[in-house]
Amino acid sequence: MAKRGYHHGDLKRALVDGALRLIEEKGPTGFTLSEAAREAGVTPAAVYRHFEGREDLIAEAARQGYEIFADLMEYAYAKGQPSALASFEATGRAYLAFARKYPGHYVAMFESGISIQRTPELNEVATRAMGVLERAAVELSKHIPEEKRPPPQMFSAHIWALSHGVVELFARGSPGTKSPFPPEDLLESGIGVYLRGLGLVRPDNE
Repeated sequence: MAKRGYHHGDLKRALVDGALRLIEEKGPTGFTLSEAAREAGVTPAAVYRHFEGREDLIAEAARQGYEIFADLMEYAYAKGQPSALASFEATGRAYLAFARKYPGHYVAMFESGISIQRTPELNEVATRAMGVLERAAVELSKHIPEEKRPPPQMFSAHIWALSHGVVELFARGSPGTKSPFPPEDLLESGIGVYLRGLGLVRPDNE
């Protein structure tokens, strides 16, 4: 591949874009920095102008992913307002939509083993993203009697786990894991069962 000239910011972006393609194809541990450089059309030495190693490159992909994710979550939350229930359900659907539209970022964020504590910038944006779901849980929890109210962090963690499970098992196209139901329906019904258990949604027969 012919080597291309890049301005400072363009080179970094090209390397991250190349890494994202390789992550989708081979997974976060299935490629080398040299391959990422080749994917971007630059020499391996050029990578080290921005990244000390593969994990740093993946961490930057994760940071960018969390930026997109946070924006999507905030948009979903705002779209559901003023209903706390609608906002909460919308953030769950946004998680699934993000995983489908940005698979490389999703893997870098949640399946690469990169800690969100790796850099202050990564931690800040990851905290902002997951804080949206927690904020939605706090607002919805106000409708539960205090003595029966789970901690908002637990509440949001349950929905995060449910959303993540639907993505991993049924929305990523893994062989042998297809469901007879659309992932969106699985997620919506799962959230519905959970919220009914908390008394936040009326049973269907009422």
